[in-house]
Formats: sequence, structure tokens, C-alpha cells
Amino acid sequence: MADDNEELQADEELPAPAEDNFEQLGSGCPAERSGHVAVSDGHCMFVWGGYKNAQVRGFYDFYLPRDEVWIYNMETGRWMKHITAGDVPPSMSGSCAVCVDRVLYLFGGHHARGNTNKFYMLNSRSKDHGLQWVRVECQGVPPSSKDKLGVWVYKNKLVFFGGYGYYPEGEQHGTFEFDETSFWNSGLPRGWNDHVHVLDSETFTWSQPITTGKSPSPRAAHACATVGNRGYVFGGRYRDSRMNDLYYLNLDTWEWNEIIAQGICPVGRSWHSLTPVSLDHLFLFGGFTTDKQPLSDAWIYCISRNEWIRFEHNYSEKPRLWHTACASEEGEVIVFGGCANNLLAHHKAAHSNEILVFSLQPKSLVRLCLEAVTCFKEVLASSWNCLPKHLLHSINQRFGSNTHPAWEM
Repeated sequence: MADDNEELQADEELPAPAEDNFEQLGSGCPAERSGHVAVSDGHCMFVWGGYKNAQVRGFYDFYLPRDEVWIYNMETGRWMKHITAGDVPPSMSGSCAVCVDRVLYLFGGHHARGNTNKFYMLNSRSKDHGLQWVRVECQGVPPSSKDKLGVWVYKNKLVFFGGYGYYPEGEQHGTFEFDETSFWNSGLPRGWNDHVHVLDSETFTWSQPITTGKSPSPRAAHACATVGNRGYVFGGRYRDSRMNDLYYLNLDTWEWNEIIAQGICPVGRSWHSLTPVSLDHLFLFGGFTTDKQPLSDAWIYCISRNEWIRFEHNYSEKPRLWHTACASEEGEVIVFGGCANNLLAHHKAAHSNEILVFSLQPKSLVRLCLEAVTCFKEVLASSWNCLPKHLLHSINQRFGSNTHPAWEM
């Protein structure tokens, strides 16, 4: 669970996921965690899974409840907990998730019995009946069971790359390399891969394109970002090295291209985040070095100028690794959770549930005005009804009841 290539042997003996409870809505703040997933849908960020520290039955790590989905409203800064139903996935870390048209897609991960290659979806549009998980039985040959992989979204395709897991069954395009240290574990041996798999989100059919060009080495705990028809990947771990190479895959032609940036580059890392913030910029934050040092640096990669620019911020004392990062509609990057020190220290790992907000552009005039109205609510409340309905709704939600669904907040 804790190593970015090989999980702890104790994973095979972790306690079973928490029993379902029947609380439909809740408030407060999610537990600290690492290895979770987070996806954005408009002004909402959906968080699921991961694990935290606690000495349970002699072990220090345990998975977060599988039926909990926490939704963070980026406009109001409020959390809501939702208890899901249906084909609920097992509690996991290292899964891969995206959100397309208000549907959360979840693939892979590591649970108490090892890796999985099952595929799930959670439709946030079906709010009348609560949030319902559906396990999708896809057609075609799926990827091998693995975790710590990356994903790009392009047109109606979900494109998965890399990861760490079991040897694939059947013919595969690409490279798989065993991790010799995994042979000592009680479960099946595992390794790294550079496989590219495509899932059609309309037909739910797996395929594997034949790629050309210079492909990245097999890797896990890398970070992926989609800009236009390009799927970017930066860093990750392969054997004893945490890399700082940058590639993109043309999602129309399936050609790999290695990018040799001009000037200075970020140090090699794994367990970091890479977030598209415009059609020309990617935002890199945090991670874990080959020397097992947690990172708090942030960088912006400018695509048109092919250069990395160090981004100065106020969180230099807050390193993060195996966190998540989502872009907001206001030009902010919302980082949640992760570990603040050496995750491999196991019971000493400092998991977080803190939100870090990186503002990459000036706030809009509407946002500034709403914040001013909120700040001086006692003086201005009597005039709120003069506002247009959509602005009045935004203000009411900042002070409204927690019984409203988070996606309507």
C-alpha cells in the first residue's frame, strides 16, 4: 500500500472494508488519506478511497470506507459526505479515476487481496436515487490487474498508461518487467509496464493500439494530463529510479514523442500531480525523490515555449506526495490529501486531509464581488434580492443548509 512500486506484505492481511452504514448525507471533513482518487466536475471535486494510519489489529495502515464519497464544493469551500450504494468497489488505494459528463469512471487499484482490473462507474446525475455504483462488464481484453497508473480522456476514449501489477494474460503490445523484490511476497509477483489500453466509453470495449515513436520506459506512480489530442506523462518510478522525463502520446496517431525541455527541469519524482490549467500550460506539484525526500515545489510547463517555470507559492513548508490535484473553473488548482513526509516510514507517515489552493490567475470580477458580499453579509443582506437569480443562488449556498446535495451547492 505504501511503496510506489511494491505494496506492503501486510496488505494481504488488512482488515476487511468497513461495513456499510445508512447515513445518506453528512457534513464535516474527510479523514486524512493518501492513495485516493479525486476528480472534478464543474465546481465540485469528488474524492474516494485511499488509506490512512491507525493501529488496527496490529497493523498501521487501513483503507478508508469504500461506500463513502466526499464532495468538495470549490466555490463555497464546503465538504459533503455521501454514502453510496449499488456495486460498491472494494476499499482500495492507487486506483485511477476520471470524470466525463458527470460520470465518474474508476479502474484498477490495490485492495486487501491484491490488485484488480475491474471497472466501475458512478453517475452523479442520478441524484434522485442517491449515488449508485455500477460495475461494468466490458468487452475485449482488459489491462492486467494493477495500480498507480495514469489516464487520459480524449473524445469518447479513456486511455490508460503504465502502472504496477501482475503479469498480463494474453498478448500485449508493450513491455512488462518483473520487480525481482516482489517474488518474496506472499502473493503473485508483480512488475512495471508501459502498456497503453483504450476503453470506449460508449461501447465499453477494451482495445490496445500499436504505438510508434520512442515510448517511455515502464513505470508507476507517474502523472498524466490531457491537452487537446496529446496525452502528457511526467516522471514516475521504474526500478530504483524516480524520473523527470516528459513525453506525450498523440491520441489520434498513437505516436510517442519525448520532450527535451529548454533550461532547468524539475527533479525526478513519483507520486506527484500534473494538472492541465490551460491549452498551453501544465501545473506540476510535489512528489517523492529517488533519495526518498518529499517535495513541495511547484512548476508550470509552457507547451508553446517548451520550458519549465518554477512557480512560487506559500506552501513551501507543506510537502505532499500521493495526493490529488483538480483544476477549478476559476483557474485554481485544488490539492487534497497525500502524505507530508516519507510515506515509506509506514506508521510514522503524516497523511493529510488539508486543502491547498494554488491560484494561477487573477480571480474573476464576479468571484471578487461574491466574496465581498459574503464578507459584508450583515450590511448587504437586505439587498441580496436585487441580485440576478444565479448570483443569489451562489450566495445562498455559501450560508445554506447542509441538506442540499453538494453538486447543487
